[in-house]
Amino acid sequence: MNEKPILVVDSIDKSFPGVKALSDVSMDLRKGEVHAICGENGAGKSTLMKIICGVYQLDAGKMYLNGEDYSIQDPNDDYASGTAIIYQESSLFPELTVLENIFMGHEIQKPILPFLKLIKINDYPTMRRKARAIFERLGMDIDLDIIVSGLGVATKQMIEIAKALTFDSPILILDEPTAALTSKEVDTLFETIDKLRTEGHSMLYISHRLDEIFQIADRVTVLRDGQFIKTEDVARTNRSQLVSWMVGRTLDNLYPKIEVDIGDVVFEAKGISQEGVLDNIDFNLHKGEILGIAGLAGAGRTELALAICGLTKPDGGKLFLNGEEVSFPDYRAAQSKGLDYISEDRKAFGLVLEMSVKVNLTQKLQPKISNSIGIIRKADEESYTNDYIRKLDIKTPDGNFIVENLSGGNQQKVSVAKSLVIDPRILILDEPTRGVDVGAKSEIHRIISGLASEGRSIILISSDLPEILGMCDRVFVMKNGRMNGEVMREEMSQEKILGMAL
Repeated sequence: MNEKPILVVDSIDKSFPGVKALSDVSMDLRKGEVHAICGENGAGKSTLMKIICGVYQLDAGKMYLNGEDYSIQDPNDDYASGTAIIYQESSLFPELTVLENIFMGHEIQKPILPFLKLIKINDYPTMRRKARAIFERLGMDIDLDIIVSGLGVATKQMIEIAKALTFDSPILILDEPTAALTSKEVDTLFETIDKLRTEGHSMLYISHRLDEIFQIADRVTVLRDGQFIKTEDVARTNRSQLVSWMVGRTLDNLYPKIEVDIGDVVFEAKGISQEGVLDNIDFNLHKGEILGIAGLAGAGRTELALAICGLTKPDGGKLFLNGEEVSFPDYRAAQSKGLDYISEDRKAFGLVLEMSVKVNLTQKLQPKISNSIGIIRKADEESYTNDYIRKLDIKTPDGNFIVENLSGGNQQKVSVAKSLVIDPRILILDEPTRGVDVGAKSEIHRIISGLASEGRSIILISSDLPEILGMCDRVFVMKNGRMNGEVMREEMSQEKILGMAL
């Protein structure tokens, strides 16, 4: 790694209406370095990356690329200058081929005839040669003519990296690149990052997964509340120190589980089957219990949750609530019996991002807080909103604040509050801490533990094994749509659960 900076960010300020997003932030990136950017949701990480990429314009400060002033007005200029960002959500066109995607907007062209230099056509042979050379560098053998929509998340991400390399970008920004990847896919990505680092590429790496930072990064910069806190060599710090810089305090207990006397069985599933997805699944859930559902991606965990709460229809099986057989023809029927589901994808299925905290939080309550002709009683709406903002410590100026402008952790708390207002006795939480920072994760764990101590029963679906180990009284492990084993709390270990999942 070269000690000379390739990119310098000097005293950057950025404000939005009512919010100071960045204040006097400085950092640098060296040639051949993986530099992690850490901080809680809302710390300013994404804002800083978007300024570097030209999505936002800075209010004050300077940037330098290779020692020269670096000022861009448009994200397309960013690619041309040698900086490329790979977002968490894919930016590929699903109905186009791999080749079309990686050269979209910057196709290599040639004159239609030597003497007609102004009339050009796409030079597909040259693009194919360049694409094959890039994928060979990445260790991938891929059909350039395959439609992107049929590819997996990990492959799409590698295509995003290949697209960035078609610009010969010396600087890559990776925003939560492992959020939707399996452990094997993460290993493949890290091998790719190591190859690119060896070739001299410099990378800014944003992640909430602290273990990844210690595995892949050379240095780490911490932001908090829009301010620069610290840059340190990864080898000279540790997890506890990093967390304390991020949250401004020592986080003693990431998994604040309250020990609860587990009660009788309140919910039972027998023989739940769905063709090609679920195969004869049996399990039960006790009062006050946090029951984990673990397994690899594609094991059928989310599909099971959807089937037992009326969002999809199983082909066979029975459900029992407090010993009595029940059926849920739709989701509303499940809710009426005290069972609610919080989706793993809060942006697509949990929240209406363009609307306020108040509207989102009271959405399921509308029949209860409306008068006989359907007009919402504003006093009741305000009362419920303020009550749950306080109970869950949602960081928002007020109930009228637009959810899209909240940090990821606070969006997740709104999603949980939206469910709690209808007072469910059984709550299914699907990946409740995915994409949230370590401080928000601890708060969400505190909420989950508190709900169980109140006598509610929780089904916790998670790909985060430390979360399963830290929070659950019992865990079922799924594989290929079947229950592959059960582990009690006193017997739990990552090795045991992963062994069953594999």
